[in-house]
Amino acid sequence: MYAIIETGGKQLKVEEGQTIYVEKLDVADGETVTFDKVLFVGGDNVKVGAPYVEGATVTGKVEKHGKQKKIIVYKYKPKKNYHKKQGHRQPYTKVVIEKIQG
Repeated sequence: MYAIIETGGKQLKVEEGQTIYVEKLDVADGETVTFDKVLFVGGDNVKVGAPYVEGATVTGKVEKHGKQKKIIVYKYKPKKNYHKKQGHRQPYTKVVIEKIQG
């Protein structure tokens, strides 16, 4: 059984027992989080939402919070003596999917 959920402006295909990395959530480590924006539930009986499936939820356990690898943003204008170097590390939340209820 799998589901497609929406979180952090992105859509993810999830299955039970899967580990996903999502945009940072305001939930402490070890607590459970419920995703109620379920777009699709697949398996034996398929349910398609318009836009969301009524009553379907996906629950997971927050494993940890962290930051991704650093990316470098470099702005440069030729012949104008302008350059700007900036780094960025996007925060994330690591979630283990426990149950899909459709």
